[in-house]
Amino acid sequence: MAEHTPTAAPDDPHLWLEDISGEAALDWVRAHNEPTLEEFCDDEFESLRTEALEVLDTDARIPYVRRRGELLYNFWRDGSNPRGLWRRTTLESYRGDAPDWDVLIDLDALATTEDENWVWAGADVIEPELTRALVCLSRGGSDAVVVREFDMATREFVPDGFVVPEAKTDISWEDPDTVLIGTDFGPESLTDSGYPRMVKRWRRGEPLEQAETLFSGAATDVSVGAGVDRTPGFERTLVVRALDFHNAERYELADRDYGPKLIRIDVPTDASISLHRQWLLIRPRTDWAIGERTYPAGSLLAADYAEFHSGTVELQVVFTPDEHTFLDSYAWTRDRLVLVTLSDVTSRVEIVTPGDWSRRPVPGLADNTTTAIVTADDQSDEIFLDSSGFTSPSRLLCGSVDGELTEVKSAPAMFDADNLAVEQHFAISADGTRIPYFVVAPRDSTGPSKTLLGGYGGFEVSSLPGYGGVLGRLWLSRGGTYVLANIRGGGEYGPTWHTQATRQGRHLVAEDFAAVAADLVERGVTTVGQLGAQGGSNGGLLMGIMLTRYPQLFGALVCSVPLLDMRRYHTLLAGASWMAEYGDPDNPDDWAFISEYSPYQNISADAQYPALLMTTSTRDDRVHPGHARKMTAALEAVGHRVRYYENIEGGHAGAADNSQAAFKAALTYTFLHRLLG
Repeated sequence: MAEHTPTAAPDDPHLWLEDISGEAALDWVRAHNEPTLEEFCDDEFESLRTEALEVLDTDARIPYVRRRGELLYNFWRDGSNPRGLWRRTTLESYRGDAPDWDVLIDLDALATTEDENWVWAGADVIEPELTRALVCLSRGGSDAVVVREFDMATREFVPDGFVVPEAKTDISWEDPDTVLIGTDFGPESLTDSGYPRMVKRWRRGEPLEQAETLFSGAATDVSVGAGVDRTPGFERTLVVRALDFHNAERYELADRDYGPKLIRIDVPTDASISLHRQWLLIRPRTDWAIGERTYPAGSLLAADYAEFHSGTVELQVVFTPDEHTFLDSYAWTRDRLVLVTLSDVTSRVEIVTPGDWSRRPVPGLADNTTTAIVTADDQSDEIFLDSSGFTSPSRLLCGSVDGELTEVKSAPAMFDADNLAVEQHFAISADGTRIPYFVVAPRDSTGPSKTLLGGYGGFEVSSLPGYGGVLGRLWLSRGGTYVLANIRGGGEYGPTWHTQATRQGRHLVAEDFAAVAADLVERGVTTVGQLGAQGGSNGGLLMGIMLTRYPQLFGALVCSVPLLDMRRYHTLLAGASWMAEYGDPDNPDDWAFISEYSPYQNISADAQYPALLMTTSTRDDRVHPGHARKMTAALEAVGHRVRYYENIEGGHAGAADNSQAAFKAALTYTFLHRLLG
């Protein structure tokens, strides 16, 4: 094994484009935006933009809610409120067609008053008091936020309350006059990834710089954070030290006369855990051997929390995966556990009774659909579930876990799906693995058609069937076919579906996606010239690999907010936090396999590349816009054409409001309609 020493990077003539807001770099951006907008922003584009905005702004959308005490809370954007309203109502009112909303914060009015480009980033309301909130506001959609204390009764920010300057802050209530906080405290207070590396206890009226340090991690950690459970009788504070993106140490923080004490929760670092009242749930990501028994990766195990600390308790099995079925998510109500599993990428929901861990299914959910837990109230047994499919708009179901679930809201159909059919197929990847994918196409299709292939393949994120009003209106209703590939790197078949495609296994992600692309042509769904693909973030990296390694398979590619320079990704913004996924480029052994696929280092002047639309955001403080800028410059330097568009704001989502999202969608689909033969 080679020593971990920095490898000298070759000269990079485009390094200056990493200067995010440098005048020269922004001049380059404007010079590249202009021809793209000139080429595509015509009458067809305007029609698509208008339709996309109609979908995004419609008042008929479901206002998804979260219960806090007796009220349901919602954040809402529409044409009249592009920045949004934070509001609340009662369940009785919510069930009606026109709920009576009590507006707490009008973000448009606040942005105008303060002359700030505020984007909503959430609020932490203290429970059970429900008297104050820690409101997070982002400038232009960045991950960094300003935190301000808000009085729920007066609907005003608290003078001299808890206020934190712009940073990637982690903050939670400990009691009405105390918060636990990780933020930018100054030198050496952040990890190499740019997240908090220490947790402090900050008391009301105390200067932030005098807050008591409770825990400090290492600079090489991803982050350190803390959270408080204030359930009467089960009060506890947990500290989490994220060693890398997939491994963490977890502690219970106990206050003693001599100061705080950290008690390690002795589970594998790659396992996820959940604490609810007396119960501890553990989900290992790799096989876990205890004594003579081995619990497979993706299992869900339970124990009495107090007994688990004693070291004598035997774990109880709540769920065990099989060849086709894996755990997707779960949530607690007061007395029940709600499980969502995936069976060949179709959702199943079950209600579990703690203690004997018996399970009963929730009936009435269709195949090729996705059901997600919107919210589960851990103070009662109320749940909200959302169910949708490619051609089935969302249905919001509500009720008690021990009773009937009834539909309380339904989303409108945003496109005509009567002539569309959904089928699932399997492609065979290079190593023989069966890769599932869904095809959404006209029933009466008689030959190959324009096809858009989507995929992600990373961080154990599952790509699931779901209703996309913009996709349906701008693509499917105009005769296009849509395909969703469930490639490795995701979580569709449990943790091993992901772990086998990390680091030196990263090539499997691209091989799987390429196999689906080839299978679509072989089946006659499309032709190479009619096949486009789209991906963002980690999916943007996938598009970069398709461009440089598999250009013969596609007619056009859309690469959004991407990682592309894998030689320097770990030095840019949050990049260091992803080394568990991709590897460390400064380690020669890791660079040996990363260099095989890193798009920026694998550009060829002689290759015939498909048409490419590259999009990013100046305000993305997670994936550096320099990736997209430098890749575009390097491609142009050897004679390739790139259509480029960079939104000056918008964060990692690439859009800060519905208007920007509609613009971005229209640009993408205009490009695809025009460039796919």
